[in-house]
Amino acid sequence: MFRKSALGFGLLLALLPAKGAEAEPPMNVLLIYADDLGYGDLTCYQPDSKIPTPALDRLAAEGLRFTDAHSSSGVCTPSRYAMLTGRHHWRDFHWIDTGFDKPFFKPGQLTLQAMLQKEGYSTACIGKWHLGWNWDSIRKPGAAKNAKTHDAFDWSKPFRGGPLDQGFDHYFGDNVINFPPYTWIEDDRVLAAPDMTFKKTPQATKEGNWECREGPGRSDWDFYQVLPELTRKGVDYLRSRKNESQPFFLYFALPSPHAPIIPNDEFDGRSKAGAYGDFVVQTDDVCGRLLDTLKETGLDQRTIVIFSADNGPEIYAYPRDQKYDHWSAAPLRGLKRDIYEGGHRVPTMIRWPGVTRAGEVSDALFAQIDLMATLASYLDFQLPDDSAEDSHDFLPYLRGETPQGPRTTMVHNTFKDQYAIRDGDWVLIHAKSGASRPEPAAWLKKHRVPTDGQTPVALYNLREDLGQRHNLADKHPDIVTRLSSLLKKIRNQGHSAPRLASP
Repeated sequence: MFRKSALGFGLLLALLPAKGAEAEPPMNVLLIYADDLGYGDLTCYQPDSKIPTPALDRLAAEGLRFTDAHSSSGVCTPSRYAMLTGRHHWRDFHWIDTGFDKPFFKPGQLTLQAMLQKEGYSTACIGKWHLGWNWDSIRKPGAAKNAKTHDAFDWSKPFRGGPLDQGFDHYFGDNVINFPPYTWIEDDRVLAAPDMTFKKTPQATKEGNWECREGPGRSDWDFYQVLPELTRKGVDYLRSRKNESQPFFLYFALPSPHAPIIPNDEFDGRSKAGAYGDFVVQTDDVCGRLLDTLKETGLDQRTIVIFSADNGPEIYAYPRDQKYDHWSAAPLRGLKRDIYEGGHRVPTMIRWPGVTRAGEVSDALFAQIDLMATLASYLDFQLPDDSAEDSHDFLPYLRGETPQGPRTTMVHNTFKDQYAIRDGDWVLIHAKSGASRPEPAAWLKKHRVPTDGQTPVALYNLREDLGQRHNLADKHPDIVTRLSSLLKKIRNQGHSAPRLASP
């Protein structure tokens, strides 16, 4: 585990105004969130990766890279909800927004963006939302309750429940690249009304399946232009903040490298891991454009940059490993949806001028839900007891004031009644398997992973066995009992944040 010296805190103090001077505005925050990105895809995490990622490698070299950071879930909607609330998703739900679901946030629930908004930030979300809208607010009178056709809605009206009702001042995106409506949304309305109902996509994808759901969209919609347009909007937003004194929070939620795997032609062949690898190269390029814009505008030294991903790579990773010898989750076991490490241990970096130091690497256990308490601490924002119930404050650790991170335990979950609990070096899979689907025999043989047994639980020591090959449950029944009790306690008490602990 790395040890933060007093230099980081000293730099921070140097940036603070002298007593009596006019206070500087708080730092801007740029949160870049990738979709279905593997722990082993970036070369800063896996030197043998067959995908060049120079922009994110540079971010890692300029800031702090966590090696043991986690999303709350193995799928996207729950992970986003947890990160933006500081509350584990499994306290409220387990699965994703299926396209026309209602908002997942509870009325009046404090979110990360709403907290920053209260602190005077201009808040914007560009990209994937996938956290529900109130589509019934624009459903035509007489339209069937569950109709999902383009003529069932009055697209001229603003619709409720989306980002603007959850603490964002501005939104631009298409909600979810593979979910309807297939059209651009700006703030609380579409820019062009859907004029058809998609039954199937008209274009070819470059790898895997489209994964697109049926629903309303534009007949001239071009899926290949989604990522480039979001990039332009992200760059434009950052440029618009150049001369603004008001701090901003930009949540830039990438739709990539999630399926459909559709890198633009200019990125074809840029990796040695097929079309998916090329899509990761394009994702890295987008991140580079955002980071370059911060530097061009002079905002880079006034902006906290956070990069992470919602979960591990999709099941196309198995054939990719066989064809290109590139395992996207390396050196981990598990993929998206799984409660093995590869399902939720994700690349995570923070570049915080004056706090993090260039090239730092930390093996502290970190969770995306910890961002809310950490930023609240930075802003001296008093979190209510009914908010950020599972968020840990990492600011003292980042500043070098404490040698250890505040988190030693975390609960992992994707599906109802299937949990894992991490405590120190140990992780208990409280289910018959950590995999949501059977792992291919060829993959198990290649990576020397034994098939799951018939034991009701599995226990692994991650310090000795990061690839989760050796189930030690039979050898350490006392640890199984202890972790099972701890899991039950955390689930039942309704919170895990240290500030909410009983005196």
